[in-house]
Amino acid sequence: MSTKDFVEKDYYKVLGVPKDATDAEIKKAYRKLARENHPDANKGDAKAEARFKEISEANDVLGDPKKRKEYDDARALFGNGGFRAGPGGQGGSFNFDLGDLFGGAQGPGGAGGGAGGFGGGLGDVFGGLFNRGAGTGAGTRTQPRRGQDIESEVTLSFTEAVDGATVPLRMSSQAPCKACSGTGDKNGTPRVCPTCVGTGQVSRGSGGGFSLTDPCVDCKGRGLIAETPCEVCKGSGRAKSSRTMQVRIPAGVSDGQRIRLRGKGAPGERGGPAGDLYVVVHVDAHPVFGRKDDNLTVTVPVTFDEAALGGEIKVPTLGGPAVTLKLPAGTPNGRTMRARGKGAVRKDGTRGDLLVTVEVAVPKELDDKAREALETYRQATAGEDPRAELFQAAKGA
Repeated sequence: MSTKDFVEKDYYKVLGVPKDATDAEIKKAYRKLARENHPDANKGDAKAEARFKEISEANDVLGDPKKRKEYDDARALFGNGGFRAGPGGQGGSFNFDLGDLFGGAQGPGGAGGGAGGFGGGLGDVFGGLFNRGAGTGAGTRTQPRRGQDIESEVTLSFTEAVDGATVPLRMSSQAPCKACSGTGDKNGTPRVCPTCVGTGQVSRGSGGGFSLTDPCVDCKGRGLIAETPCEVCKGSGRAKSSRTMQVRIPAGVSDGQRIRLRGKGAPGERGGPAGDLYVVVHVDAHPVFGRKDDNLTVTVPVTFDEAALGGEIKVPTLGGPAVTLKLPAGTPNGRTMRARGKGAVRKDGTRGDLLVTVEVAVPKELDDKAREALETYRQATAGEDPRAELFQAAKGA
């Protein structure tokens, strides 16, 4: 996106919010419009797709406090995009190229401020905003470069995932080359790239006053070119680096969850911020307990008489003492009871529950005394048919 687009587009109008809208109001408006105009909900609708892109662009600026401030400052400076060039001589309007204005128009001999020019342009004002330099002067500085994001994996035991754990992670990434101090030059004296003038980016016109920015191919986006390439990094200024970090995995993570650790990725260049570290968590199964969201699950066998007559049963918990649950008389097989506060840790520090499912245990073998007792029970309940309602329902269906 060019500076001209940035200044002239009214992102508040795109989202339908006032200029003093809160972050929550902007977020709410974006979500509503994004749902209505999402390509998945408007198959083949080019207008909806274009609208969706426009909404996303507006949210990208207004949803970021830093970008929003820069946007508001830029529009205040130019009267909300008030530069409107019309046909020369009509109504006092005049012709000029906004691309020249923002890119730094040059006069004869390369000096800024030719006829009708504006000195060095307004590149200095928007240099940090659009990651562009201030023109082609000798004072042009190379831009800071953010470090790469790194992705790693870690396998936790079931208990570690529930309670949280600190684990060592050995990571390999690209970092500033130690041999040349990240300059890429053997002697530590690289020169500014003449193509992009140290910005690491070049602009190209796309018609209609628009311009696009691409990484410079000559310096590969670094803004510097090594006169004598470093033998270790071959002039790139980056070299492979390995390090071991102690990473804290929060309590309550689930299998397959992707955790983002800001600023723990590869180091940046020229004062740029470090990238982020993404850790994909794998969780081993537990022989007794399972998990359902913030709740733990366990299946507990009970005898027939416990289920029929009721009683109290002891239930194990994860890493803690057993709890005692009251089993009501006539408890059916598969019934689930709840032990509150014995589950996984939630984000707010509280715990979920332990869901206890009852499973009536049927003995594989019976001694004579037990068999005799069951035969007596069978005779006592001979008139009852537990499947009677089943057949009635089948006939009525």
